[in-house]
Amino acid sequence: MTVRLLTNIGRLWTGNEVLSNAALLVHNDRIAWVGRAPDLPQSVPGVVDDIVDVDHVENLGGALVTPGLIDAHTHPVYAGNRYAELAIRTGGSSAASITAAGGGVGSTVTVTRGTDPWTLCNGVRERLRGWLLNGTTTVEAKTGYHLTRDGELSDVRLLRELEKEPMMPRVHVTFLAAHVVPPEYFGRQREYVEAVGAWCADAAAAGADSVDVYCDDGHFTTEESRWVLASGRNVGLLPRIHAGLFSRRGAVQLAAELGCASADGLHNMSDEDIAIMSRYGVPAVVCPATALQRGKLPPVRQMIKHGVQIALGSDHNPGYCGITSMSLVIAMAVSAFGMSVNDALRAATLGGATVLGAPDRGVLAPGRLADIVQWDADHEGAFAWSFGLKPRRVWRGGTPVQ
Repeated sequence: MTVRLLTNIGRLWTGNEVLSNAALLVHNDRIAWVGRAPDLPQSVPGVVDDIVDVDHVENLGGALVTPGLIDAHTHPVYAGNRYAELAIRTGGSSAASITAAGGGVGSTVTVTRGTDPWTLCNGVRERLRGWLLNGTTTVEAKTGYHLTRDGELSDVRLLRELEKEPMMPRVHVTFLAAHVVPPEYFGRQREYVEAVGAWCADAAAAGADSVDVYCDDGHFTTEESRWVLASGRNVGLLPRIHAGLFSRRGAVQLAAELGCASADGLHNMSDEDIAIMSRYGVPAVVCPATALQRGKLPPVRQMIKHGVQIALGSDHNPGYCGITSMSLVIAMAVSAFGMSVNDALRAATLGGATVLGAPDRGVLAPGRLADIVQWDADHEGAFAWSFGLKPRRVWRGGTPVQ
């Protein structure tokens, strides 16, 4: 049993309120008490009989403390890079012309398939470590660059095994075999869709938490997406959907129909789509870096106005964005989407916990996981100023990781 007292917290952003001159009492991997330091009790039943007997006391020097950040949308399991493609795209080449020339997702699939498991694992490990060191204690991580049954299942197992290692964030694994149609299924898209649906049970058994599908032009139709998501939901996977990145295609309506855990992207949204998400309680995951690159911003302020739950994601992937800092994503959300700092920080904590179905995190409260970050600042407004605020200390489950 380990009891840890974090004290002299200048400003504690709990997710529910802001406390000045605060303290946190941690028992093993959970928060046992939180409040203003002058209100710290002498004893906490079942935790410590006398507060002077705690195992560790850490003075945080008046710093800002928040819950560990949550990245609700990433694609970290890949090999190689697409730097040359990015340079060409910034020069004006279209996505279609890049794909026709052998670029796009297909190029990453080719490199990933040809990379030995040890090298692939090391690359994913370094990316995940980067998230944790930047204050992100939970990462949603998608497969989607093998696009074979065995390759996709090995990616699920890889993520589950890496999560057990030291210096790793918690991982929510999403099965995204329905990313694009692989080359060996050219002209047989429906056959591939049926195959992915059949793989969902194996993905769940391997440790996947969710199933995702890219419903858009050049990817999968609404009907094909329905097949994959329903197949995953039937075996216990949370359904989520890439929606409205290039076109609308009815993805938001499908998300409402199937009760998706999230609709992600949402660059092309109508008032009707927002009304549907609000009416049926479909949360939105928005990714400012990708939205800025594509020049199409989701109407986040309108979604908030209509009561849509917002979560933030980096959309880390080899083709658009290499960000592993959710504090940078928060700053971009404030600048690009017009979110307040509080709304953006909430979307990167409680919002992420909501869309991942993880009620044990995202808020600093008794009984929740002790995923905690001490920041190099004394006020949450620093997130909007620094564009990549750095943590001083990170605790995952009450254990310091730096």
